[in-house]
Amino acid sequence: MTSPVLAPAVLNVDLDALTRNYRTLGAVSGAPVNPVVKADGYGLGAAALTKRLMAEGARTFFVARAAEGVRLREAIGSEPVIYILDGCHGDGAALLKASNLRPVINHPTQLQTWQAAGGGACALQIDTGMNRLGFRVEDAPEPFEGLELVMTHLACADEPSNPLNRAQRDAYAAAVQRYPGVTRSFANSGGCFLGPDFAFDVVRPGICLYGGGPEGRPHEKIAPVASLIAQAVQVRDVPAGETVGYSQGYRAERPMRVATVGAGYADGVLRSYSPKGQVFIAGEMRPIIGRVSMDVLAVDVTGLDVKAGDPVEIFGANRLIDDAAAAAGTISYELLTSITPRVPRVYKG
Repeated sequence: MTSPVLAPAVLNVDLDALTRNYRTLGAVSGAPVNPVVKADGYGLGAAALTKRLMAEGARTFFVARAAEGVRLREAIGSEPVIYILDGCHGDGAALLKASNLRPVINHPTQLQTWQAAGGGACALQIDTGMNRLGFRVEDAPEPFEGLELVMTHLACADEPSNPLNRAQRDAYAAAVQRYPGVTRSFANSGGCFLGPDFAFDVVRPGICLYGGGPEGRPHEKIAPVASLIAQAVQVRDVPAGETVGYSQGYRAERPMRVATVGAGYADGVLRSYSPKGQVFIAGEMRPIIGRVSMDVLAVDVTGLDVKAGDPVEIFGANRLIDDAAAAAGTISYELLTSITPRVPRVYKG
C-alpha cells in the first residue's frame, strides 16, 4: 500500500479550444456570435473566457444576474456590451446604469422601472413558447427609445426534429417585424445547428462554447474545453468479499486493486456518478465503485500500473463531458457549474 499524496483536483481550461468552438459556431450559423458567459462562464471563469473571446472579436456578452455583470464589467473594461438576462428589478436600475449594463426587459414592470430610471440601451425578450421569461407575443410592447436587441429563447433546440423549434422560429419572425432596424437574436447553442433561417442577426451560444454538444451528446465539431483532473492519493488491495465506501456501497467479488482519488462532491463530483460513473486512468476507462464521498472517490484499477500521484481524468479530452454527464444522470451544464471554488482553474492556450 502506497502513502497518500495530498494534491487538489484541478480544472484545466483550454482557451485555444474555446476559440475553435467560437469560430465553429460562427461558421455553422453564418452569424456573429454573442457569447453567454453567465454563472461565471459556466463555471470556467467568466473573466478569462471573455477576455479571450474579445481577442477573437466578440463585443457583446450575456450574463444572468446584475452582480455577474458588475464583476465582468470590472474585469473587461467599459467597451463591450453586457446584457443582463434577468432584466431590471426595483432599485437595480441604478446599479445597471452605474456599471453600463443593459437589461433584457422581460415584462411591463421592468420596462416601467427602466424608463423611470431614465431608460437607455436595452434588449427585449419575447416568449415564443418556453413560458419562462419574456412578453407573450400578443403582449409585446410597441417600439420604444433605447431598444437595441429583441430576443427569444428556444425550448427544445437539443431536439432538432421537435416541431416547437419551427413554431418558435415562425412566431419570433412575425413578432420582430414590429421592431425594424433592431438587432434580432434567436439561436442558442443548439439553435446554431438548426439551419441558416434560425440564425437571424446574431447567435447567442453558451454550452457549445465550453465543450458540450448541441444535442446533449458529443459532437464532432465541438472541441472539449474543460478537463477535471484529480490524482490517485492511495492505491490498495481489497480482498474478495470486503466492501468499499460508505454504507458498504460496493462489495468486491474478487481480489481487487482500488485507487482512492482526491476528488469528491465538495469539488463538484456529483454523488450520482455512482454507480455508473467512469474515469480515465492509466490509459483506460475504469469504473467508479462505491459511493462518491465529500473529498474522494474509489476506482477499480485492477490489472493497471497505477500509483499514488497518477492523474485521473474525471472528464476532459478522453472522458467527454456529455458522456460523463449521461453516466451521472444529468447534463453537461450541471457538471460544469457544479465545480466548486476550491478547485483551481488553470488556463492554457
